[in-house]
Amino acid sequence: MNQAPGNSPSPLQKVFDYHQATKHSLQRYASGPGCLDWSNQPNPFRRYEDTRLILLDLPPPSNEPLYDNAFAQGRISPTSPNFSSISQLFYNSLAISAWKSTGETRWALRVNPSSGNLHPTEGYLICGPVEGLCDKPMVSHYAPKEHGLEVLTEFDLGLWKQLGASSPKGSCFMVLTSIHWREAWKYGPRGYRYCQHDAGHAIAAISLAAAGQGWQARILDDLSTNELALLTGTFRKHDAESEEPDVLIALSPCTEATNQVGLPAEAILAFATLDWRGRPNQLSPSHVDWGMEEIALAVRKPRGSSWYDQSQSQPKPRPLQPGHLKYSPLDARPVALYKMIRQRRSAVAMDAETSISRDTFFRIMQKTLAVPGSIPFGTLPWKPHIHLALFVHRVDDLAPGLYILVRAPAQKKALEAALTQADSWRRPPGCPEQLELYCLIAADARNVARQIACSQSIASDSCFSLSMIAEYQASLSSYGPAFYPRLFWEAGVIGQVLYLEAEAAGIRSTGIGCYFDDSMHEVLGLEGSQYQDLYHFTIGGPIEDSRLTTLPSYLDEPRS
Repeated sequence: MNQAPGNSPSPLQKVFDYHQATKHSLQRYASGPGCLDWSNQPNPFRRYEDTRLILLDLPPPSNEPLYDNAFAQGRISPTSPNFSSISQLFYNSLAISAWKSTGETRWALRVNPSSGNLHPTEGYLICGPVEGLCDKPMVSHYAPKEHGLEVLTEFDLGLWKQLGASSPKGSCFMVLTSIHWREAWKYGPRGYRYCQHDAGHAIAAISLAAAGQGWQARILDDLSTNELALLTGTFRKHDAESEEPDVLIALSPCTEATNQVGLPAEAILAFATLDWRGRPNQLSPSHVDWGMEEIALAVRKPRGSSWYDQSQSQPKPRPLQPGHLKYSPLDARPVALYKMIRQRRSAVAMDAETSISRDTFFRIMQKTLAVPGSIPFGTLPWKPHIHLALFVHRVDDLAPGLYILVRAPAQKKALEAALTQADSWRRPPGCPEQLELYCLIAADARNVARQIACSQSIASDSCFSLSMIAEYQASLSSYGPAFYPRLFWEAGVIGQVLYLEAEAAGIRSTGIGCYFDDSMHEVLGLEGSQYQDLYHFTIGGPIEDSRLTTLPSYLDEPRS
């Protein structure tokens, strides 16, 4: 991987260099702002001036569908695409979930979590005529503060039919973009990682909101980054902060697996000549260059329909059958999906007392598996590349210690060879057969968990915390530098499941972005770059901050 003298690094080498340079360690933190310039804090809401805003419905609370039924393909009958269902989709994926206030300070929380509540992720809808929403095909930007769609362009039906020629009837598309400055303002260069975590959380949020209406959500990953910019209009020149296109998600109201592979290049090129409207607002008066565009340029994706080795990709989605998992969706708990989605919160502290049952722990672990028919993992077009290293603290009838959950069983032998600090690989008592869960070291792991999480006690005062370990070097060598953000997306998807599972279990969860990367590798005995630590999480009994007041997300909603 070393470059010859005088040669510039390859895009893949730039990825390796960036990842190494943005690691925190016990000796130093990654470079970033020494203090926060509050006068320059980015506006968390992007708006487009001189556009038509379509206000969406505020759906009333509902006990249906059940939470667990949304996690398996085919368990919920599809609704028709219309104004109401599109409103529901955004309300339960990218909308504001509540406002918090203390004194004269007020800030919004959203359904899709964000590192530091900074929200770099923007959402765009590309659709044909939709009953009650639009008479013509259009591209619109979602404005979460208003819960509305800003119409950026409209186009003719012929182009829409060409664009969606291989899509099931009633399909529409969503594109996610990232405004890197929102994270760089607080975190400097490491903020690019957090933008990708947030994209993953948003992918899972959209997938589960769609599943609640019986819709499939699938990433169409054959398009290039430049083509996504054409579809959203973000290719246009302006003085506001730029947006980097991330991912295209196809949404289809059908119960059977589809073979949709992408969108035709000719149709996408036509978007360059459409009559685009609106100017994006500027979010900060000034900016600091943290080199975010350099890593973004290195990982831009070219067009390619054979992006992944199909022999290693996810199995085609199919309905989950009784007995496929110990805790199948057929055993759905009396918990409402939309309630869990909208009440999700990040814990700011854990009580160091709450424990959970062993069965609850196993259920949470099983929800993170990418088995056939599982949602939201069926949204991703690649096989699992993330495994969970767990610090178990307070799980009844489960010995405290370091555990590993192998999410891709084919990687078990490689992980056994790589995790050189393991005392043994023992399956814990009562572990379901489908869980590749092993105890590596039985010991009190609280001090280690806290130290690795930048000395944050939230990692040790929980029921358990975890590190997401990615198959790193081999996947990037196989798929190229564009797979780097996708590893973080997969981690974010897992994180969103952990957030919701914690809510369903009556506890809380929090994503941890500050951790000592290589120190975690040392605990596991990992050497080299075969595997890398990409994200941390903690789940336990939360301590609520009584100083904060919770307000409804939108004025038309009743206070709870």
